[in-house]
Amino acid sequence: MSFLSTLFSGGDTVKAIGDTVDKLFTSDEERMEKQNEFMKANREYDYLENKLIAEQNTAQTEVNKVEAASSSLFVAGWRPAIGWVGALALFYQFILYPILGWVLVWFPTVHAPPVPNSEALYPLIMGMLGIGTLRSFDKLKGTDTKSLK
Repeated sequence: MSFLSTLFSGGDTVKAIGDTVDKLFTSDEERMEKQNEFMKANREYDYLENKLIAEQNTAQTEVNKVEAASSSLFVAGWRPAIGWVGALALFYQFILYPILGWVLVWFPTVHAPPVPNSEALYPLIMGMLGIGTLRSFDKLKGTDTKSLK
């Protein structure tokens, strides 16, 4: 199998490059030198990738700060809106839906309400609850986090 077919078929890229380097250079010194160059290039790539990710995270943090400082309901209120939608979905699933099912026993001609789909709901709610603990931490520290006036 050639180097390109190995590379594009999803094979081990590092092994394919290493095998190609082995085939191109015959002496041990040349082989070690090229492997060192490859390792340096790989380290440089990893460094630049991590640097780019760090810059993206810093930029996103700045955007989050601006959003949180806004007094507009449409800018700073989207996180609470997701929380309220989750609370309403939980209310429907665990309170309203069972009550409707129980009441409809006496009305056999009325169709039962749709069964709630919780596959997407629970990860959203668990994520919001995990994020919600940060507000408790802010309250314990006495941090002023009022962004809506």
